[in-house]
Amino acid sequence: MERMPEGPPATVSVPGDADAARRALRVQMLATEHWSLLATRSLSWNESFSRAGMFLSLLSGSVVALALVAQATAFGYAFAIFALLLLPVVLFVGIATYVRLLEINNEDYVWVVGMNRLRKAYLEIDPELARHFVTGSEDDPASILMTYGAHQGGSSFFHGLITTPSTIGFVDAMIAAVLASIALVQLSMPMTSVAMVGVAVFLGTVVVLGALGYRSSSQAPSFKPQWDREHDLAGGERP
Repeated sequence: MERMPEGPPATVSVPGDADAARRALRVQMLATEHWSLLATRSLSWNESFSRAGMFLSLLSGSVVALALVAQATAFGYAFAIFALLLLPVVLFVGIATYVRLLEINNEDYVWVVGMNRLRKAYLEIDPELARHFVTGSEDDPASILMTYGAHQGGSSFFHGLITTPSTIGFVDAMIAAVLASIALVQLSMPMTSVAMVGVAVFLGTVVVLGALGYRSSSQAPSFKPQWDREHDLAGGERP
């Protein structure tokens, strides 16, 4: 009986193999990018907490120092000089912390938009996965709120008052009011007038920082990825 020549096993070319391999490679790249965005978002939140904690620690230490100096000088002229030298530094750090927290919030918005787009890519590969997702898969405001877990019927104004930047902003306004009051007391202004000016400085600082925060947050939804910007400049349309 004639034996067949030995050799490598014959391979059968399946038309769907290339598409399946390409789809698997796309899923792998999307998952890698997804994990990268998650890690970057985690770093942003860690920086946010670290910044706020650093400022509040500085403020606490400054209050203790002011208390010790006040006890030693009986709230005299030396105490006023010490406070007028210390509180501006604390206020500067507080305002810098507030601005940085606003930037971190905008960065977090970008990461959420990116993850939503990746989920949309997952659904394009396998639409049946939609029923398993509890977060958004578009980059519109409603889908962004879904990813954040925010209630769409809630008030964004009151939600803005309880965020970390707003909390730091109110503390900054308090420091500015105290600083202005101490300076006015040294000018022998009546206490009633000092109190009124302190309240005015507090409210004015809140308004200024609130306007800055509103302007910063209103710029976040205008984010457009690099691919979209280049495509718009080229006059193309998204597929």
